Amino acid sequence: MTVSIRDLEAWDKEYVWHPFTQMKAYRREKPLIIEHGEGSYLYDIEGKKYLDGYSSLWVNIHGHNHPELNAALAEQAGKIAHSTLLGAANVPSVLLAKKLVDSTPTNLTKVFYSDSGSTSVEIALKMAYQYWQLKDPVRFAGKKNTFISLREAYHGDTIGSVSVGGMETFHHIFHPLLFKRLETPAPYTYRLTENNDEEACKAMCLDSLEAILMESHDEVAGLIIEPLVQGAAGMITAPAGFLRGVRELCTRYNVLMIADEVAVGFGRTGTLFACEQEQVEPDFLCIAKGLTAGYLPLAATLTTEEIFEAFLGEPEELRTFFHGHTYTGNQLACAVALKNIELIEREGLLATLPNKIEFLAQKLLLFRELPHVGDVRQQGMMIGIELVQDKASKKTFPAQMQVEHQVILHARMNGAIIRPLGPVIVLMPILSMSMEELGQLIDITYEAISAVTSQAYALQK
Repeated sequence: MTVSIRDLEAWDKEYVWHPFTQMKAYRREKPLIIEHGEGSYLYDIEGKKYLDGYSSLWVNIHGHNHPELNAALAEQAGKIAHSTLLGAANVPSVLLAKKLVDSTPTNLTKVFYSDSGSTSVEIALKMAYQYWQLKDPVRFAGKKNTFISLREAYHGDTIGSVSVGGMETFHHIFHPLLFKRLETPAPYTYRLTENNDEEACKAMCLDSLEAILMESHDEVAGLIIEPLVQGAAGMITAPAGFLRGVRELCTRYNVLMIADEVAVGFGRTGTLFACEQEQVEPDFLCIAKGLTAGYLPLAATLTTEEIFEAFLGEPEELRTFFHGHTYTGNQLACAVALKNIELIEREGLLATLPNKIEFLAQKLLLFRELPHVGDVRQQGMMIGIELVQDKASKKTFPAQMQVEHQVILHARMNGAIIRPLGPVIVLMPILSMSMEELGQLIDITYEAISAVTSQAYALQK
């Protein structure tokens, strides 16, 4: 069927409801409709190419249309696309589970599959709660049923993951549907301290967390945290040692630690998993996004032998974990995930990152000199550039001015696709991008921020 560009644009506006998108505003603009991808570039239906500056929502690792990932997918499709993992196994899911256990912190020995970051978190929450009830149903009856999470946390969009979320903009409308959580401050150094004092911020946040644990640890089943970087909150980077401090407090107060590495895993922070950087072993590890290098939906929740064994019993004891998904352990996704990890290891991808990370750090120094950039945060290949109307007060531009959106449109006009998170412009380049491509992405972003914020400030005066 031959369809015109005009028809596609009209049908997109007529029939598609886009996620995290105000559709009234969206329908006023010309839509960006992607037709294909190659390497670090996306191509729209008119043939224009764009650097993929946000890794197609933080998932792409090796570039688009990668021949070996394509071949792995096709080879598996020639065998079988899907069969259930409920009471049965399949070859790719077994091989991938072993590979994940071999690649993650040494205490994690069991893998439970699902299909998104949100579901991987739901599984960890339910497992953590049920673990305490199975471990000692008398002692923990009516207890260990609460979770701690950070202010501005984002762990997904299903009801359990929203319950432990802390983003008021996203979540306030759903409060009547949610279970109670305990909130601890996020280490948002730029907003919590006068002079970006990371040590003061770390001490303040860990002290606050310990106060909560001292009072409520008997009620707390687990704490969930995005290690090193709170992504959706605007790339809030934790001070060195904060993650290690959280782990130590969880251990001291007998609370399970859930590491949500959905966004930060698979090289985004410079190591395969963020927890490695502070030698932290969580009780649960949630992974998704980069697991299949952007090819197919797949997630996994890894946990320990001790937690797994609490669920073992005879059928009549009802110790089973009653949770599952139709496409759990899907063969196509698992086969691509295996090839993804093979490519990371064989091509030495992680060894290429330090030079790229340093290159980005040097380029980002220029942004700090812009009059309307309040803070620049970087952890590995994850970057957040916070825009402000006034540096002294840290006041942001009025929402109705849509400054961040205008920055995105300006960058798109010049050949790069990036995304904002509130007043923060986010860069999450594909890990395999060349130095030249990274330089182009940074230059396009700099020019867009400089031009748009200067114009916006002039309008406000």
